[in-house]
Amino acid sequence: MVDFRLPADDLEYAVLSALWQLRSASVRELHERVGMPGGLVYTTTAKVVDRLRDKGLIERHRQGGSFVYTAGADRRAVERARARQLMARFLGPGPHSAVAALVDAVDEIDPQLLDELERAIQARKGTSHGT
Repeated sequence: MVDFRLPADDLEYAVLSALWQLRSASVRELHERVGMPGGLVYTTTAKVVDRLRDKGLIERHRQGGSFVYTAGADRRAVERARARQLMARFLGPGPHSAVAALVDAVDEIDPQLLDELERAIQARKGTSHGT
């Protein structure tokens, strides 16, 4: 069960990614890593941190006289959820033509990847059918 909401945009994802890399950081450190290079003011970074906390993606801990933030969601779980969301948007309500286009694109990019995709499909079929 997923107990977080996904980052809404690239900025939220960039701040979360920086926190995964740093393991723990203050808003100031996150601002220096993500906000300043992006031309943002400190308060914008602080608002993004608050939104990520509200979404259950990061946690806040008091350390001395200030707050330090850590990731509250596993990176793999967030990445999988983002991939599922992206694929749902990509495939839309009638996924057959989109799936066919995806298979064609994978074949053009890396034909061996089709074999991996087939193995993944067979493995999924095996687990979903109880065999």
